[in-house]
Amino acid sequence: MQNSKKSLQTATLIVATLGAFLTPFMGSSINVALPAIAKEFSMNALLLSWIPTSYLLSSAVFLLPFGKLSDIYGKRRIFKWGIIIYTIFSFLTGIANSSKLLLIFRLLHGIGGAMIFGTSVALVTSVFGAGERGRALGITTASTYIGLSAGPFIGGILTQHTGWRSIFFFNALLGLVTLSVLLWKLKGIEVETGKERFDMKGSIIYGTFIISFMLGFSYVSKMVGILLITLSAFLFLIFLKLEEREENPMLNIGLFKNNRAFSFSNLATFIHYSASYSAGFLLSLYLQFIKGLDARTAGLILMARPVMMAIFSPFTGRASDKIEPRILASSGMGLTAFCFFLFIFLKEGTSIYFVLFNLLFHGIGFALFASPNTNAVMSSVEKKNYGIASATLATMRLTGQMFSMGIATLVISAIAGREKITSATLHLLMKSIKISMGISTVLCTAGIFASLARGNIRE
Repeated sequence: MQNSKKSLQTATLIVATLGAFLTPFMGSSINVALPAIAKEFSMNALLLSWIPTSYLLSSAVFLLPFGKLSDIYGKRRIFKWGIIIYTIFSFLTGIANSSKLLLIFRLLHGIGGAMIFGTSVALVTSVFGAGERGRALGITTASTYIGLSAGPFIGGILTQHTGWRSIFFFNALLGLVTLSVLLWKLKGIEVETGKERFDMKGSIIYGTFIISFMLGFSYVSKMVGILLITLSAFLFLIFLKLEEREENPMLNIGLFKNNRAFSFSNLATFIHYSASYSAGFLLSLYLQFIKGLDARTAGLILMARPVMMAIFSPFTGRASDKIEPRILASSGMGLTAFCFFLFIFLKEGTSIYFVLFNLLFHGIGFALFASPNTNAVMSSVEKKNYGIASATLATMRLTGQMFSMGIATLVISAIAGREKITSATLHLLMKSIKISMGISTVLCTAGIFASLARGNIRE
């Protein structure tokens, strides 16, 4: 019996780890391939930006609905179909012969990504007990950061030697491997109720709210952007009221109203990703335009952060089984805030070693935050809510990432305008980077209080 349990745990961890690797690997590797895609399809910068954005947007829209569906129909089932959809559209994107088809396939690709991302943590939580859950979640978190680390490196090699399409074929192959392990080894871990009705009305309003907010934030400097953000705020209020009255809501508002640890842990997640995600983008501009490094060298330096995340996440996850997650996560948020504060003082003559070592400590801070915070979220809910809790956490991460890029884009647009980056405008770029790092410092500092406010998850 014990061996059977261990075998199930091992198989679940392998599948969840592969799933946790797939989506961030695709996200970070495709950025390297964008110039090659633009050249082949003659895409302008605005259209090109929708290749990653379309995926993120559809993932954000479908994360919560599929999290709820996984609680109703089973986490393994939703995860399995997520892998199937993800694999199919990885392949189809790789053979797309027009920019229009490419963007359509990326939208559908994001649906598969949402099904994977929203249930992988719930799968792990379902089979690992409270005393060993942190270690397992630490391993899956590490896999996420390995995907982020390996993406630019492997994506660059694939694009250079076999073309950008090979990135999608490589992801399809990984999807097939994951699906094979899932069908062969992973059975009998469902906690299916089959009694609840799916909240279709809530899902539609929620999806419309996310789309309106993201599009509005993208065009916030124009009247249409303000109108879309206003609409999104109105839809969000309707959504909250509807979910409070709904017998089987897509999002159990009670999880936030009556569960301090759950609500503040998710808030801390949103703040942390809102502050941190754009750092790679900003530092890439700094290293290549200000310091004059080539893309390969800049990519190797930027790998320092996710590599440290990957190394330390299993240890911080294990530590959170014994030490209160709020202590570890708040310490990580504090270290991250300090690293952002140091980046405010970047100059043209700043040593590369300063950037490298600051990124190394930034990665440690991120690892201190992420795994314990995930453990806090999943340990604060009952087993029947693992799916929606996992999807809510993933939604906080994803919307935080999009919000982070939105802040960076707005700052650069306000300071540097729409001018091309030349030697004459480098000082404006430098000012934009420093202001963005300042905003991130403030956000992370505020996040420390949100992290501490969650309280203890163990009495």
